[in-house]
Amino acid sequence: MKTLHRKTSILWLSFVLMFVGPAFCGAGENYMIGNGDVLEVMTWKEPDFSREEVLVRTDGKISLPILNDIQASGKTTLELKSDIEAKLKDYIASPVVTVTIRNPGSQKFYVLGEVSRTGEYGLTKSLTVLQAFALAGGFTEWASKNEIILLRNENGADKIIRINYKSIIRGDELSKNLKIKADDTIIVP
Repeated sequence: MKTLHRKTSILWLSFVLMFVGPAFCGAGENYMIGNGDVLEVMTWKEPDFSREEVLVRTDGKISLPILNDIQASGKTTLELKSDIEAKLKDYIASPVVTVTIRNPGSQKFYVLGEVSRTGEYGLTKSLTVLQAFALAGGFTEWASKNEIILLRNENGADKIIRINYKSIIRGDELSKNLKIKADDTIIVP
Protein backbone atom coordinates (compact mmCIF):
# COMPACT_ATOMS: atom_id res chain seq x y z
CA MET A 1 0.00 0.00 0.00
CA LYS A 2 2.85 2.36 0.85
CA THR A 3 4.46 1.70 -2.55
CA LEU A 4 1.19 2.43 -4.35
CA HIS A 5 0.82 5.71 -2.42
CA ARG A 6 4.42 6.68 -3.28
CA LYS A 7 3.90 5.90 -7.00
CA THR A 8 0.67 7.91 -7.01
CA SER A 9 2.45 10.83 -5.33
CA ILE A 10 5.30 10.71 -7.85
CA LEU A 11 2.83 10.57 -10.75
CA TRP A 12 0.90 13.53 -9.36
CA LEU A 13 4.09 15.55 -8.80
CA SER A 14 5.26 14.77 -12.34
CA PHE A 15 1.92 15.96 -13.71
CA VAL A 16 2.08 19.20 -11.74
CA LEU A 17 5.65 19.92 -12.81
CA MET A 18 4.94 19.14 -16.46
CA PHE A 19 1.82 21.26 -16.84
CA VAL A 20 1.92 23.83 -14.08
CA GLY A 21 5.65 24.14 -13.41
CA PRO A 22 6.54 26.15 -16.53
CA ALA A 23 4.14 28.89 -15.45
CA PHE A 24 6.19 29.38 -12.29
CA CYS A 25 9.67 29.17 -13.79
CA GLY A 26 9.78 32.97 -14.15
CA ALA A 27 9.86 33.15 -17.94
CA GLY A 28 6.15 33.92 -18.24
CA GLU A 29 6.05 36.46 -15.44
CA ASN A 30 9.14 38.45 -16.43
CA TYR A 31 9.16 37.95 -20.20
CA MET A 32 8.90 41.26 -21.98
CA ILE A 33 6.92 41.04 -25.21
CA GLY A 34 8.89 42.34 -28.18
CA ASN A 35 8.43 43.16 -31.86
CA GLY A 36 8.20 39.96 -33.89
CA ASP A 37 6.72 37.83 -31.11
CA VAL A 38 3.66 35.76 -31.96
CA LEU A 39 1.00 35.74 -29.24
CA GLU A 40 -2.16 33.78 -28.59
CA VAL A 41 -4.99 35.86 -27.13
CA MET A 42 -7.90 33.84 -25.80
CA THR A 43 -11.05 35.36 -24.31
CA TRP A 44 -13.01 32.84 -22.28
CA LYS A 45 -16.36 31.94 -23.89
CA GLU A 46 -15.84 34.64 -26.53
CA PRO A 47 -14.36 33.15 -29.73
CA ASP A 48 -14.95 36.40 -31.63
CA PHE A 49 -12.47 38.13 -29.31
CA SER A 50 -9.91 35.31 -29.43
CA ARG A 51 -6.98 34.84 -31.82
CA GLU A 52 -4.61 31.87 -32.03
CA GLU A 53 -1.83 33.88 -33.68
CA VAL A 54 -1.30 37.60 -33.28
CA LEU A 55 1.95 39.11 -34.54
CA VAL A 56 3.53 41.96 -32.60
CA ARG A 57 4.24 44.44 -35.39
CA THR A 58 7.39 46.53 -35.79
CA ASP A 59 5.59 49.45 -34.11
CA GLY A 60 5.09 47.23 -31.04
CA LYS A 61 1.33 46.93 -31.40
CA ILE A 62 -1.13 44.11 -32.03
CA SER A 63 -4.52 44.32 -33.72
CA LEU A 64 -7.63 42.69 -32.30
CA PRO A 65 -11.22 42.81 -33.60
CA ILE A 66 -13.16 45.90 -32.47
CA LEU A 67 -10.33 46.90 -30.08
CA ASN A 68 -8.04 47.85 -32.98
CA ASP A 69 -4.40 48.54 -32.06
CA ILE A 70 -3.06 47.78 -28.58
CA GLN A 71 0.50 48.40 -27.40
CA ALA A 72 2.12 45.03 -26.62
CA SER A 73 5.89 45.48 -26.92
CA GLY A 74 7.59 46.27 -23.63
CA LYS A 75 4.84 44.69 -21.54
CA THR A 76 4.57 41.35 -19.78
CA THR A 77 1.79 38.95 -20.74
CA LEU A 78 -0.03 39.84 -17.51
CA GLU A 79 0.13 43.57 -18.26
CA LEU A 80 -1.18 43.02 -21.80
CA LYS A 81 -3.93 40.74 -20.44
CA SER A 82 -5.06 43.55 -18.10
CA ASP A 83 -5.06 46.10 -20.92
CA ILE A 84 -7.15 43.87 -23.18
CA GLU A 85 -9.60 43.04 -20.38
CA ALA A 86 -10.04 46.75 -19.62
CA LYS A 87 -10.84 47.52 -23.28
CA LEU A 88 -13.19 44.53 -23.59
CA LYS A 89 -15.32 45.72 -20.64
CA ASP A 90 -17.13 48.03 -23.09
CA TYR A 91 -18.37 44.89 -24.92
CA ILE A 92 -18.30 42.03 -22.38
CA ALA A 93 -19.46 42.20 -18.75
CA SER A 94 -16.55 40.33 -17.14
CA PRO A 95 -13.92 39.42 -19.73
CA VAL A 96 -11.35 36.77 -18.83
CA VAL A 97 -8.34 36.93 -21.15
CA THR A 98 -5.27 34.72 -21.41
CA VAL A 99 -2.18 35.91 -23.32
CA THR A 100 0.42 33.29 -24.24
CA ILE A 101 3.71 33.60 -26.11
CA ARG A 102 3.47 31.17 -29.04
CA ASN A 103 6.74 32.12 -30.68
CA PRO A 104 9.32 34.40 -29.03
CA GLY A 105 10.39 35.96 -32.34
CA SER A 106 11.93 39.00 -30.65
CA GLN A 107 14.40 36.90 -28.67
CA LYS A 108 17.41 36.72 -30.99
CA PHE A 109 21.14 37.32 -30.73
CA TYR A 110 23.85 37.59 -33.35
CA VAL A 111 27.33 36.13 -33.78
CA LEU A 112 29.64 37.72 -36.35
CA GLY A 113 33.25 37.38 -37.44
CA GLU A 114 35.61 34.44 -37.18
CA VAL A 115 33.18 31.66 -36.26
CA SER A 116 32.08 28.73 -38.40
CA ARG A 117 28.45 29.85 -38.69
CA THR A 118 27.82 33.57 -38.39
CA GLY A 119 24.25 34.73 -38.16
CA GLU A 120 21.11 35.23 -36.13
CA TYR A 121 20.23 32.72 -33.41
CA GLY A 122 17.03 32.25 -31.45
CA LEU A 123 17.27 32.76 -27.72
CA THR A 124 14.84 30.04 -26.69
CA LYS A 125 16.57 29.26 -23.40
CA SER A 126 19.13 30.78 -21.07
CA LEU A 127 22.52 30.78 -22.83
CA THR A 128 26.00 31.94 -21.91
CA VAL A 129 28.69 33.40 -24.15
CA LEU A 130 30.50 30.03 -24.32
CA GLN A 131 27.29 28.29 -25.35
CA ALA A 132 26.77 30.91 -28.06
CA PHE A 133 30.20 30.04 -29.49
CA ALA A 134 29.18 26.38 -29.55
CA LEU A 135 25.96 27.23 -31.43
CA ALA A 136 28.01 29.17 -33.96
CA GLY A 137 30.14 26.08 -34.60
CA GLY A 138 33.23 27.28 -32.77
CA PHE A 139 36.03 29.53 -33.97
CA THR A 140 37.84 29.60 -37.28
CA GLU A 141 41.61 29.18 -37.24
CA TRP A 142 42.05 32.97 -37.59
CA ALA A 143 39.88 33.95 -34.63
CA SER A 144 41.39 36.28 -32.05
CA LYS A 145 39.98 34.55 -28.96
CA ASN A 146 41.23 37.14 -26.49
CA GLU A 147 39.67 40.20 -28.21
CA ILE A 148 36.00 39.22 -28.51
CA ILE A 149 33.43 42.00 -28.20
CA LEU A 150 29.88 41.72 -26.87
CA LEU A 151 27.66 44.65 -27.90
CA ARG A 152 24.66 45.11 -25.63
CA ASN A 153 22.03 47.80 -25.30
CA GLU A 154 21.11 48.46 -21.68
CA ASN A 155 18.65 51.18 -20.69
CA GLY A 156 18.89 52.78 -24.14
CA ALA A 157 22.69 53.00 -24.14
CA ASP A 158 25.06 50.83 -26.15
CA LYS A 159 27.63 49.02 -24.05
CA ILE A 160 30.82 47.26 -25.17
CA ILE A 161 31.90 44.28 -23.09
CA ARG A 162 35.29 42.73 -23.79
CA ILE A 163 35.42 38.93 -23.64
CA ASN A 164 38.63 36.90 -23.38
CA TYR A 165 37.69 33.33 -24.29
CA LYS A 166 41.05 31.92 -23.21
CA SER A 167 40.74 33.51 -19.75
CA ILE A 168 37.25 32.07 -19.32
CA ILE A 169 38.24 28.51 -20.17
CA ARG A 170 41.33 28.78 -17.92
CA GLY A 171 38.97 29.78 -15.11
CA ASP A 172 40.54 33.22 -14.64
CA GLU A 173 37.48 35.26 -15.71
CA LEU A 174 34.46 33.02 -15.24
CA SER A 175 32.39 36.14 -14.52
CA LYS A 176 32.82 37.10 -18.21
CA ASN A 177 30.86 34.01 -19.29
CA LEU A 178 27.80 36.26 -19.32
CA LYS A 179 24.21 35.31 -19.98
CA ILE A 180 23.15 36.25 -23.50
CA LYS A 181 20.30 38.74 -23.75
CA ALA A 182 17.98 39.51 -26.65
CA ASP A 183 19.64 41.64 -29.36
CA ASP A 184 23.18 40.99 -28.10
CA THR A 185 25.81 40.95 -30.84
CA ILE A 186 29.01 38.98 -30.38
CA ILE A 187 31.90 39.94 -32.65
CA VAL A 188 34.88 37.61 -32.96
CA PRO A 189 37.71 39.48 -34.75
